[in-house]
Amino acid sequence: MKFVIGYYALEGIILIVCILLGYFIYDKRYKCNQGVKVPDGFQSTEEINIDPVTGEKTRVYYNPDTGERFYKKEK
Repeated sequence: MKFVIGYYALEGIILIVCILLGYFIYDKRYKCNQGVKVPDGFQSTEEINIDPVTGEKTRVYYNPDTGERFYKKEK
């Protein structure tokens, strides 16, 4: 019986750790590519995302050398 309880406790801990790691890694990756000033080497694209709740537009910039994307909010 102790084995079963220990097994489920371990599974729960692993699940919680994975969820927390995924949340923090995704959050950092998403917010680090936003800003007001577009970095050097980035080209404007025709891709624009519109937030359905706030109506804010975000333009996507692309760096052809690295493949990196940058998101800039438009007014």
